[in-house]
Amino acid sequence: MTTDLPPPAPWWRDAVIYQIYPRSFADAGGDGIGDLGGVRARLGHLGDLGVDAIWFTPWYLSPMADGGYDVADYRAIDPAFGTLTDAEALIADAAALGIRTIVDVVPNHVSSDHAWFRAALAAGPGSPERERFWFREGRGEHGELPPTNWRSSFAGGTWTRVTEADGRPGQWYLHLFAPEQPDLNWNHPEVRREHEDVLRFWFDRGVAGIRVDSASMPVKDPELPEVPETYAAGEHPFIDRDGLHDIYRGWRAVADSYAEPRVLVGEVWLDDQKRFARYLRADEMHSAFNFDFMGRPWDAKELRESIESTLDAHAPVGAPATWVLSNHDVTRPVTRYGRAETSFSFLAKRFGEPTDLALGERRARAAALLTAALPGALYLYQGDELGLPEVEDLPLDVLQDPMHFRSGGVDPGRDGCRVPLPWTREGSTYGFGPEDGQPPWLPQPTGWGDRSVQAQHDDPASMLALYRSALALRRAEAGLRGESFAWIDLGPDAIAFRRDDVMCAVNFGPDPLPLPAHREVLLTSVPLDGDSLPIDAAAWLRA
Repeated sequence: MTTDLPPPAPWWRDAVIYQIYPRSFADAGGDGIGDLGGVRARLGHLGDLGVDAIWFTPWYLSPMADGGYDVADYRAIDPAFGTLTDAEALIADAAALGIRTIVDVVPNHVSSDHAWFRAALAAGPGSPERERFWFREGRGEHGELPPTNWRSSFAGGTWTRVTEADGRPGQWYLHLFAPEQPDLNWNHPEVRREHEDVLRFWFDRGVAGIRVDSASMPVKDPELPEVPETYAAGEHPFIDRDGLHDIYRGWRAVADSYAEPRVLVGEVWLDDQKRFARYLRADEMHSAFNFDFMGRPWDAKELRESIESTLDAHAPVGAPATWVLSNHDVTRPVTRYGRAETSFSFLAKRFGEPTDLALGERRARAAALLTAALPGALYLYQGDELGLPEVEDLPLDVLQDPMHFRSGGVDPGRDGCRVPLPWTREGSTYGFGPEDGQPPWLPQPTGWGDRSVQAQHDDPASMLALYRSALALRRAEAGLRGESFAWIDLGPDAIAFRRDDVMCAVNFGPDPLPLPAHREVLLTSVPLDGDSLPIDAAAWLRA
């Protein structure tokens, strides 16, 4: 007897993917820095949580000028984290638990300590070694002015002048981020070949996918014009250039060459949804991060608009949407949702913004159920399952993020969401590292243990329990898999939708919300008020 059942959807279309920032996850070595041994020892937590994959921010050899996003060697693990053998063992251990591994690749730039860049500095102007980067003569009578007035993503300029071998001031090199991150010239065939070889290196070691950092930035207009006040789609000198798509088609060919095709996930920051969707065509990336949703305020109209535009943008190319509340760059939801301004933007980050953490946690619980119920893939940043807040009182002398320093100290930077995780109620590092080890690389707040995995493990009202229940139901309920989605109108202060026989309702209004007719309550972010949903709360219901 044969059946005509369709084949199961690829795992990545509705996966739960957990982001690990290695320095801050768990420290097995006792030097105060999280490492791969620490991750291996804590894989059970991720298995219990119910994730399908883990995504690692860069674990490669790096001077750590930007948290590892300044890569010196893609084929070596940074000694602070372990060895290549440790990485291979971790990939295998995770796979044994049914958890796939995704790693970061940063095509826009490398470290100034990369062998290519050191060779470029030594070789001098006009050399083949400098052609892999963007070296240019300066403007002005003596070349004392940078080639353009482009602004960096980390504030300040984008050009640094080098001192040549004879001691004279020389050419300038481009860096859209920090000076320690020189931009690569993607018009150079060696740059393309090298990155495709790096993909194969990690795919051959069992990595299931690649997350592509700053995916809309690697290709530049070779004429290096100034950024105009207005420009047509695809005509910005260094963002969303059309030449990017040929690069990612080459990467997709590499990914598809494996018996189990590997996955490409783009970090694509674009406001234009049609241009965004071009990265998700069938021969390019499989999915991309949804930054629009993450940046919206806690508001029914705003979030509904984001959900609609996201689903509409993905539909023509058949790609799954992704949903994420935070990452290693973004103010944590518990803090962000407790503020008067609940949206997120880098330009708005400032010291001293007041937060109502109780309100923020209530909204973060509701947001967890909202995102987990939407069709597509769900990304979860480490510590959000514990309801960790942003740590906003770190001493200034421990801050390491270049965004803080390049802003002249105005921007607090991103260290506040990178504070090492608490695993136990007690202890000098709350279980992050061994008791006889060094203090964590960023200090943990007093009372951090009250939010630890141990403190929440057996508490049915905890954030951890909520996430475990939500992810278990997401996996068990057929209605929460696949592509089905239909809006339910519960008024302007609510978001509600149905996926087969499962409904999700979220109340953003000032009053309790009468629930739609249902047969069963599956899960709620807070206890119900009779048959009504309290304010800033979410419920999953059986239709």
